[in-house]
Amino acid sequence: MTLADFASAIARRVDWFLVGMAAAVGLAWLFPEPGADGGWMHPELLTKLGVSLVFFLHGLALPFSALKAGTLRWPLHLTIQLCTFLLFPLLGIGLLGAAGGRMPEGLRLGFFYLCALPSTVSSSVALTAAARGNVAAAVFNATLSSLLGVVLTPLWISSYLGAAGGGLPLGGVVLDLVLWLVLPLIAGQLLRPWLGGWAARHKPAINRVDRGTVLLLVYTSFCDSMMRGVWTEQGWGEVLGTFAGAAVLLAVALAATSAACRVLRFGEEDRIAAVFCGSKKTLASGVPMASLIFGLNPDLGLILLPIMIYHPLQLVVGGVLAGRWARR
Repeated sequence: MTLADFASAIARRVDWFLVGMAAAVGLAWLFPEPGADGGWMHPELLTKLGVSLVFFLHGLALPFSALKAGTLRWPLHLTIQLCTFLLFPLLGIGLLGAAGGRMPEGLRLGFFYLCALPSTVSSSVALTAAARGNVAAAVFNATLSSLLGVVLTPLWISSYLGAAGGGLPLGGVVLDLVLWLVLPLIAGQLLRPWLGGWAARHKPAINRVDRGTVLLLVYTSFCDSMMRGVWTEQGWGEVLGTFAGAAVLLAVALAATSAACRVLRFGEEDRIAAVFCGSKKTLASGVPMASLIFGLNPDLGLILLPIMIYHPLQLVVGGVLAGRWARR
């Protein structure tokens, strides 16, 4: 193998989106002023426009016709959604209880936010397909999870903040999510008869725009934290602790989902869809939703840290499992 072939093989294996996330955080550390509150990028407006663009593109790319085959598998759907929106928040409560007061409040909120997020769409479906699982059920549940998350995620966050003595203007948050997330998603769906073919032909370019927008939101989310010195007050202990907490959450979610599938006697294809959809948490939707739910919270960088660590971790573990199950 030549050096060029080796470099090409490495480039194919590298997830440039994860590299881009690291670069966005690095830029926020070096140049936080443009993306911070009051900066020339106007993050308060840029964030909402970015959210709208991301979900408009999701609406264009989402073929509802692909969901029909999976709609009748309601025990599977119920299991996946309960894992996503009930099991995970309960795990988060247990993890925060075990951590006690040793964890900064922004990071505590970040872990609970991670647990309250909906499942991913693209990676859940892609991993289910790679492992030869029930793809139709994965598409249905990943989509349903994204729609339910518009309501259930802020409800869980509001409950957490209320128990912690804080509060969340739930009506305003849901209104923001509807205006800047749901309506663009619906607009994309309504325009599919005219733009669906164009979106299918230009799917790689749309994916690049989608991911680039998320990276821009990651940058602006971290800028305010950098300007306010949130990260200078933390050490590597918090980062390593976050990695350990994310690993524990993923391991317990995978084990619990697999156990539920065995108890309910799901077939192999359904079990694969349940494990991948029930254990995933969305970064692509999580960053925009955090920007809307928490606004210009100075701890936003810390709040996003758990999902930014959980995301690559779930992809690595999911890839290993998909490869193993594909060889069955």
